[in-house]
Amino acid sequence: MTKMRIGLLFGGRSGEHEVSISSARAIARALAADENASKYEVLPFYIQKDGRWLSGTLPQQVLADGKPLEIESQAGEAWQFPNFNGVDVWFPVLHGPNGEDGTVQGLLKLLQVPFVGSGVLGSALGMDKIAMKMAFERAGLPQVKYIAVNRSEIWSNPCVFPKLCDKIETELGYPCFIKPANLGSSVGISKARSRAELEAALDGAASYDRRIIVEAGVVARELECAVLGNDNPKASTVGEISFQSDFYDYETKYTEGQSECSIPAKVSSAIVSQIQEMAVQAFLSIDAAGLARVDFFYVESTGEVLINEINTFPGFTATSMYPQMWAHDGISFPELADRLIQLALERHGEKA
Repeated sequence: MTKMRIGLLFGGRSGEHEVSISSARAIARALAADENASKYEVLPFYIQKDGRWLSGTLPQQVLADGKPLEIESQAGEAWQFPNFNGVDVWFPVLHGPNGEDGTVQGLLKLLQVPFVGSGVLGSALGMDKIAMKMAFERAGLPQVKYIAVNRSEIWSNPCVFPKLCDKIETELGYPCFIKPANLGSSVGISKARSRAELEAALDGAASYDRRIIVEAGVVARELECAVLGNDNPKASTVGEISFQSDFYDYETKYTEGQSECSIPAKVSSAIVSQIQEMAVQAFLSIDAAGLARVDFFYVESTGEVLINEINTFPGFTATSMYPQMWAHDGISFPELADRLIQLALERHGEKA
């Protein structure tokens, strides 16, 4: 039996480079486990932090060591791609900008080879929080109040910025959360409780992105649901993230012992069903494919469930929420990796 060659693409130019390496290592192990070992051959491709693409022994070294390569590249090398011939299916294990936002998906689409995950549209909508929320609103999904802001409004003349802050205070109040629209893993997010904190947070977010979103704060439990499929996706059991910090920022997310996950979440069956239904709606509303994790706020005091965001390529280590939720439902990590490849082949066959 001829093995299918899987182009494992990882690393990237986002702030989640190290997370991508961890996810790729776990997926590489999964594709070499159980029945997958006789079905797949992994061909690793590594994108350095400076954008240079590598194949061969160096990506294997990164997978073995779990650490980024520090290599000086020459000018122009970022666009000198390695030989892609021989890849049957791409598995882009990239988190954040320049990888999960439709850019790499466009390149893979041009190569006319199947790839795991959402296409250009779904990836782009899933990354940009403003466009995402507009799609959710169109689908009738309830969410917290928000205001979309451009960098030009923040870094503007002295008359415009105070009016913007007045608007945020009037329409959203405190506390509120300020987020760059196109970064993942809680990078650049701040919580503002006063005018001074709001002004500083807006200025800080503008240094990361020209599009910023400001959301009203809400006292709620943070629940998550995994989605798997293409046009007829299925939702997993519901999990919960809990933490002691003021909010779920980057440090809390990636520092051992700072957060805790509970699978399944201790909520009623009615809430579970509502979240699962909303997760599938969210998935379809942005034209996602393959996989996604959908995050929610559950306001116990009112019984409301509000959608927070969708992540079209969530963390994929053995301890990440996405594979753990499916493991609870009886789908092992190797089986999950296999299903994603089959879904990629299915979507490619549709010529979407």
